[in-house]
Amino acid sequence: MKELEFSRNIDVKYNVDVMVAGGGPSGTAAAVMAARQGMSVLLVEAGNCLGGSGTAGAMPGLLGLTDGENFLADGFGRGIVDKTREYGGEGEGSIYGMYCVKLEILKRVYDDILTESNVQLLFGTNFLDTITHDGTVQYAVCTAKSGMFAVAAKIYIDATGDGDLCAASGAPFEKGDSNGKMMGGTLCSLWTGINWGNVIPSDSVKKAYFDNRPSGEKVSWRHYEEASLEKAFDDNVFTDRDLQSSGFFKISDKVAFGNLGHTFGVDGTDETSLTKALIFGRRSQAEYEKFFKEYQRSGYEELELVTTGAILGIRETRRIIGDYVLTLDDYMKRSNFDDEIGRSAYWIDVHTSDASVEAFEKHRQQRLHDLRYKRYKTGESYGIPYRVLIPQNLKNVLVAGRCVSTDREALGSIRVTGGCYITGQAAGLAASIAVNDNTDTRGFNVKKLQRKLKDAGAFLPNTK
Repeated sequence: MKELEFSRNIDVKYNVDVMVAGGGPSGTAAAVMAARQGMSVLLVEAGNCLGGSGTAGAMPGLLGLTDGENFLADGFGRGIVDKTREYGGEGEGSIYGMYCVKLEILKRVYDDILTESNVQLLFGTNFLDTITHDGTVQYAVCTAKSGMFAVAAKIYIDATGDGDLCAASGAPFEKGDSNGKMMGGTLCSLWTGINWGNVIPSDSVKKAYFDNRPSGEKVSWRHYEEASLEKAFDDNVFTDRDLQSSGFFKISDKVAFGNLGHTFGVDGTDETSLTKALIFGRRSQAEYEKFFKEYQRSGYEELELVTTGAILGIRETRRIIGDYVLTLDDYMKRSNFDDEIGRSAYWIDVHTSDASVEAFEKHRQQRLHDLRYKRYKTGESYGIPYRVLIPQNLKNVLVAGRCVSTDREALGSIRVTGGCYITGQAAGLAASIAVNDNTDTRGFNVKKLQRKLKDAGAFLPNTK
């Protein structure tokens, strides 16, 4: 590959206390919480709305907010839920602890909360690189329609989901499993025309897959779903033999969002891979439409695809290595930490990396084990330490959201909306302390952060 030296002089267009890269749930939380402490905050977002996968990704379900008894994402997260209800955006469906919302209303909720907090927001703006010296980021370089420009900030928060700012600045990271394979992505979608009260499999599926079952054996909905898929696989309806499809989630009587299938082999940090996955993801929705119309006897006769997400739902890329790495062992022990900034209870939700029969069988066995031995009881949770937000080798950078410092299994738990709200909220308040105290991200007593978190409404039962 030919190398080209490229340089130019660019303006330092913004000089702020805190810059946040990425406007997903963690970046939005970080920006708002810092601004509420009187910080000047700039948030740059590559897309055209806030909320990430929950809005642009057509997956308007908020996961991991509670442990069944306690609202774990309290503070910023509760504000989002309350405002969504106030705006009439609460959905009708809830499954696996998911709080379904109306996508367009959620976009407006995020817009209004940022506007009310006086955050300076730039859509259509990509983080590009940093200028870093001795572990201190001096400038972040961005690009937008107006061209390239630099941002000077005292504290930078990486909420890109992929750890782009941290990686560009020299922080170490891990990616995928031991072979570098990452969980399959999903291009989520919005649908209409489902008759919710009459969703059952077709006669051909029943005849082919249930006639020979032992007499008296109880048949569950999951058996019907798997049988329908197996019949469709036999008929070559699908490109991939994908057994891990979450299905439809009800938003209202007329609208559902689909978490249907996977884009295997996708690397969210590689534009060629993303392009291929997006094209496949859009094509696969036609396969799912055929499946639901022809392999379910009723309920889906008038099914119609409204839209696919503007962005691909990515479950895993870089995990930035911080001062502490949250692990599966911490999850299993329900660990507490002296520097706790929140608690989480979402289960270890690691999706398979490819569509082979062997991979799915291994994944199925692992899930059965996880559901039996790893799933929490109501009211149980584990602590999230502040140190997972502090990237190694960097002094004035915090990380929030999907790319915080964890092992792969703990990532499966913390990557959902609740974890993003919790880590984003803590990052924003920590940034404000560092600015006010004229120090770096390690230079203040974490008790001060915990007091601010509790004042903001955060759930911290183990701190005084």
